[in-house]
Amino acid sequence: METKTFIVPNISCGHCTRTIENELAELAGIASVKAEVETKKVTVSWDAPANWDAINALLHEINYPPAQLIQLS
Repeated sequence: METKTFIVPNISCGHCTRTIENELAELAGIASVKAEVETKKVTVSWDAPANWDAINALLHEINYPPAQLIQLS
């Protein structure tokens, strides 16, 4: 399983975090998604068939692009 934590500057409210969590959760292979309003951090864990390219592309598509990667595992 892979996990990444990153900053999404466009997060401003609970609706933003729910949108990110709900949209990413629909991708096959996503194990968990946690978005935080206060810190603007999003943590995503996944297995195949999901991959970072698909996650990143979806975040851009829904207008919540990641700006800074915090942690790789």
